[in-house]
Amino acid sequence: MQIDVTRDVFKLAQVFTISRGSRSEAQVLTVHLRDGDHVGRGECVPYARYDETLDSVEAQIRGLPGDVTRDSLAEMLPAGAARNAVDCALWDLEAKRAGKRAWELAGLAAPGPEITAYTLSLDAPEAMRAQAAANAHRPLLKIKLGTPDDMPRLEAVRAGAPDARIIIDANEGWSAEVYADLAPHLLRLGVELVEQPLPAGEDEALLGIDRPVPLCADESCHDRASLPALKGKYDVVNIKLDKTGGLTEALALRDAARPQGFGVMVGCMVGSSLAMAPATLVAQGAQVVDLDGPLLLAEDRETPLRFDAAGVHPPEPALWG
Repeated sequence: MQIDVTRDVFKLAQVFTISRGSRSEAQVLTVHLRDGDHVGRGECVPYARYDETLDSVEAQIRGLPGDVTRDSLAEMLPAGAARNAVDCALWDLEAKRAGKRAWELAGLAAPGPEITAYTLSLDAPEAMRAQAAANAHRPLLKIKLGTPDDMPRLEAVRAGAPDARIIIDANEGWSAEVYADLAPHLLRLGVELVEQPLPAGEDEALLGIDRPVPLCADESCHDRASLPALKGKYDVVNIKLDKTGGLTEALALRDAARPQGFGVMVGCMVGSSLAMAPATLVAQGAQVVDLDGPLLLAEDRETPLRFDAAGVHPPEPALWG
């Protein structure tokens, strides 16, 4: 089996800003596993927050042997972007070899569409109100916050989209004090979920704190090994394939989290439809789905995922799986 890696750039429809900075394009790595007439593909988004770069992740992938399997991959690479792209490419390759769909190989029911959140970029309150008004027809809006001055932004979004469901991603930008001050207002404004209000290394402060709105672990949750430390702090875990190291661990994390009392959110980095495609399998029946990466792009893969009023649809075989 031949392992190839390419770097691909997708322009964003508009500048995307979170509390850590802004970007105007998505830079991704695409893995191609070639075995005779069959080619399996996977995509990852290296993330600086986890000390990943395009160079470091590409080096990890290129260092793998040609006989790697999903089982051996888990021993060779840690959870993260490199393992994700290869794991998903292995699933795709296995499906093509077998002439079956990836969900069949995983022993899952046939997937259907799932309503996905649409993310509003961090901006000044009036600009965020305009973003909200332009997307008020969408059933679920996700707001990027994470500053000490977020209340006017939240009020502005609610005014712009009075009927939409709202979730918030603070991207580790708040303190316990800021969260405590905001919590009653979150409830008043109908916020359904808050992602990662505190830095992952400081979330012990969430133990015993009043949580009128469910809290979701994002940066604090990577794989199944993360779960014991989340108890008493969070109500939901955000499963992202670039954190879990691929579809294999993402499915295992989902199935381990639910019996332990955690709700499940399935999220994404800003990538193309190829990155979202495997995640649609994990997203089936999730409490919250946030697979809007392709909706933020000005360009996408051939045979992209389909988005409509029913949500994000599972991929066609020409894309993945």
